[in-house]
Amino acid sequence: MSALIPCIIAGGAGTRLWPVSRETQPKPFMRLPDGQSLLQKTFIRACGLPDVDRVLTVTNREVYFSTQDEYRQVNHQGMALDFILEPFGRGTAPAIAAAALHSARLYGEDAQLLVLPADHLITELAAFANAVRDARVLAQQGWLTTFGLVPDRAETGFGYIEQGPALGEHGYQVARFVEKPDAPTARQFLAGGRHLWNAGMFCMRVDAILAELQQHAPELLCAVNHCLQLSPSKQGQGELQLELDPGSFAPVPDISIDYAVMEVSSRVAVLPAELGWSDIGCWQAVRELQQADASGNRCTGETVLHDVSNCYIDSPRRLVGAVGLDNLIIIDTPDALLIADASRSQEVKLIAQQLKRQGHDACRLHRTVNRPWGTYTVLEEGPRFKIKRLMVRPQASLSLQLHHHRSEHWIVVSGMARVTQGDDEFLLGSNESTFIKPGRVHRLTNPGVIDLIMIEVQSGEYLGEDDIVRFTDSYGRAPEPASD
Repeated sequence: MSALIPCIIAGGAGTRLWPVSRETQPKPFMRLPDGQSLLQKTFIRACGLPDVDRVLTVTNREVYFSTQDEYRQVNHQGMALDFILEPFGRGTAPAIAAAALHSARLYGEDAQLLVLPADHLITELAAFANAVRDARVLAQQGWLTTFGLVPDRAETGFGYIEQGPALGEHGYQVARFVEKPDAPTARQFLAGGRHLWNAGMFCMRVDAILAELQQHAPELLCAVNHCLQLSPSKQGQGELQLELDPGSFAPVPDISIDYAVMEVSSRVAVLPAELGWSDIGCWQAVRELQQADASGNRCTGETVLHDVSNCYIDSPRRLVGAVGLDNLIIIDTPDALLIADASRSQEVKLIAQQLKRQGHDACRLHRTVNRPWGTYTVLEEGPRFKIKRLMVRPQASLSLQLHHHRSEHWIVVSGMARVTQGDDEFLLGSNESTFIKPGRVHRLTNPGVIDLIMIEVQSGEYLGEDDIVRFTDSYGRAPEPASD
């Protein structure tokens, strides 16, 4: 059989899981009770399949380095990695089209794509592997094979797939896709036994999906192909990175693969599967992952409770005391607190949407922000000052840069720092410091083998992150030099 290429689609903001899920650290990066993220679990699941020697990921450019970090922690077998980096989201149809065109060019049109959303949880790994094996048989016959999850309740929050004629031993031709139903219709679907939940997972030959895109969405396919021809790529150390050209990607239609192809194609099959699946779509679903105590409470962190029942409390950093509560969701992060009726946890997205309309940072950023070189955490800020904790990984380096409107005072807490200031370069150890005036070109590097921890005190009339002029950068964030 032809090569199998798992394609992890990591998009979406997960607004129903605010304040943990935010635009720059979305739902796939959420840590579950066992310490792994949804993205890591998806990656491990893909790597565990037979005949897989590389994993392709389509994700946003902004979370590329965070995705690398997530994979690095669990990629123990040294799996080869391909990345297609989108400058902005354009739906699953353009993402899958880009993955198919990329795979056709490098791995052959007979390769099979296994499309996996990055933010789903699957607990039955053996059943998943068996389902992929059966789906590959259908895909090899030219079917666009989707995984239909056998429902265990009358769910109104998912789309459904109606089974048509049988296709051999395992699969069925799809009769139709059904939008999220009302409660009576969902109960009919459950009783009838012919409708499955649509999980958004697919297995298909590259030439088959390209042919269906050409038939049903030719303008989209043409636009994505044009974009790929203009997009630069880099390769090295077991990784290939293709960064989609923003100018040619902007006109690509924003549409899901269901609307663009699956709902109109006659070549779609569905494979019924029971995988221990959850889309972890809201805090109610997250709550169900933990064992409840005698009062029905599920808590992370230190709590003191009196007459409290059926509550989910996630506060890893601060003590929570509660009295006389029932069926609440309480999520505490360093800069935002969510309190919600558990039965209305789907409505949390309205809070995230309102914050976005207001332009509030809490919809985009956490207090701790990931960067290619490490992290920074905002400890305190006020008029004309900001205090940060910086963690710089061994051998990592910030860009050579300057700021027009602020000065910076750096204090080494632990580790070793190499500092560049203008033409000077020097080392700083623990309890040593340096001062950087506005307009002074500077750089910070960790030359050691342990994390560098620093406190940075910023002072000035403007302290925004956009007051950075980069000259050179190890991570491609500086402008390209002009050619002679």
